[in-house]
Amino acid sequence: MNEAVEQIIVRKSSLDEMHRELGALLAVGDGWSVPASYGDELFEYAAVREGGAGVIDLSSRGRFLVSGSEAVQFLNGLITNDMKTLEENRWMPAAFPSVQGRLIASVRVVRKPDDATGKKPVPVFLIDTEPATHEAVLKTIERFTLAGDFHVVDLTSQTALLSLQGRRADDVIGSVIGDSAHAISAHGAAQIEWQDKSLTVLRATHTAEDGFDLVVNADQATALWDAFVQAGATPVGHEALDRLRIETGVPRYGIDMDETNVVTETGLDEAVSYTKGCYIGQEIIARIKYRGHVAKKLVGLVFDRARKIDKDAAIKSTDAKEIGRITSSTLSPHLGCTIALGYVKYDYLAADTEVKVTSAQGDLQARVADLPFVRSSSNRTESGSDRNQTFRVQ
Repeated sequence: MNEAVEQIIVRKSSLDEMHRELGALLAVGDGWSVPASYGDELFEYAAVREGGAGVIDLSSRGRFLVSGSEAVQFLNGLITNDMKTLEENRWMPAAFPSVQGRLIASVRVVRKPDDATGKKPVPVFLIDTEPATHEAVLKTIERFTLAGDFHVVDLTSQTALLSLQGRRADDVIGSVIGDSAHAISAHGAAQIEWQDKSLTVLRATHTAEDGFDLVVNADQATALWDAFVQAGATPVGHEALDRLRIETGVPRYGIDMDETNVVTETGLDEAVSYTKGCYIGQEIIARIKYRGHVAKKLVGLVFDRARKIDKDAAIKSTDAKEIGRITSSTLSPHLGCTIALGYVKYDYLAADTEVKVTSAQGDLQARVADLPFVRSSSNRTESGSDRNQTFRVQ
């Protein structure tokens, strides 16, 4: 008897062959083959955190072009942030909530220059989301294409997304694509010509260091990557990126947040407008806001030294009540100890609250910390202490 064998299709970025030539250790995540590291994860981490620059392949993220005279109206009814306030060449974080106010996807929305080829200028947006939520976002927005002047194109396979991160990111990008990149401010975007093709360049950090994300045609990606490396950037894999994003307090869908979480539990506060009016899930999100607080929230946890922490480990109060769970953890070279992200009940959210985390070795002492653990390098004093919270992409 023949048995049907289901083949798992693993998607690859246009940089896949180059990653292999560089000797990358490849891993599969969310249906994509990605470079886990290029042989020395701590060296890659240090390139970003200790004053250099790293280049990262984020092409597994979903990218959609949305346009039409009714694009603002339709999108504003679907996401938590206020599309009407988004100016050309700016981006904002947003969330797609369910009718229960729970998180379908965390996204960036970029307002590109209007399409002026017709009788009237037409708004154009680029939506960027995590690999795990690619299909959910596409399904959510595609159903409106028959409802009016609203068009959606999935650009994921046609483009690549490269990220430059680190204190030298500004120097590296300037030497490759020109001085116009220097003028892009936080949450800003620009359309810049490079080798006779247009790049969409965003100023955004995933790491609490300076950073840029570049959406490029797939056939340009390898040449642009090589140019960044020649200018001094170090190839950085997703293992180092994961360590950096935990230090920066950036939650990841499917690990730190999912469809069971109310949007405002996840720390995506800057992705929510409370003045824009109605959208899907708005009533519940607003009710929680004006009630005063969520029942639990994503926070940081700091341990006294290097510790092994299990995912989903229980978090307990000092009197042994279970008050939450761990979602992510890592050893932070920058802080010299293990840190974690986790959900904690409201009464225990204050910074420096002492808690215990269950482990195979027994209960481990930890304390609650505000996020991010590591703040923007531009806001650090000369002694290395931190002042203000970094801007970041969720």
